[in-house]
Amino acid sequence: MTSPPATSSDAPPHNDALINPRSDLANSIGWIVFGAAVLIGSVAMDRLEQQHINPYTIPGLLPALLGIAMILLGGILALRSWRRGKGQIAAAPATPDQREQQRRIWIVIASCTLYCVVLIGHGLPFWLASTVYVTGSILILQRLSRDAQTRRLSPMVVARALIIGLSAALITQVVFQDLFLVRLP
Repeated sequence: MTSPPATSSDAPPHNDALINPRSDLANSIGWIVFGAAVLIGSVAMDRLEQQHINPYTIPGLLPALLGIAMILLGGILALRSWRRGKGQIAAAPATPDQREQQRRIWIVIASCTLYCVVLIGHGLPFWLASTVYVTGSILILQRLSRDAQTRRLSPMVVARALIIGLSAALITQVVFQDLFLVRLP
């Protein structure tokens, strides 16, 4: 005997009161800024005009559209937050779990920034910079795990992270340079 299919009434109720408007406003600003950075970066990309590439297949077209979408959706989130009264609800103090999540997010943001600002375009080949970034990210995030067993960095764990990092970097380089004709730094 099979159970009846789940209906929308089986889903847990959505409670907008649990969403903090201040948090939504801060997140919306972050999405708008990130979307603007993606849009600016895509406009600055090489257009490959010297290779007589169709303008609809330029490398920066999809990132530009995604940047515009992030800006628009960030604006909608900001508007929703503003309408719900961003100044009316006081920010609750963060729990230890929330502080740990925030710390992890800031570490990931810092590692991404380090990759973009320091590793890429400053002498290292793309595949090597990407290998260092992916391998380092795996090892750093593994060390931040809540599970004590997962935090241990054995030679096997380091070797696996290095293999994943090298594979990801080489596959990315081959796909973008040879398939999509995007010149990588």
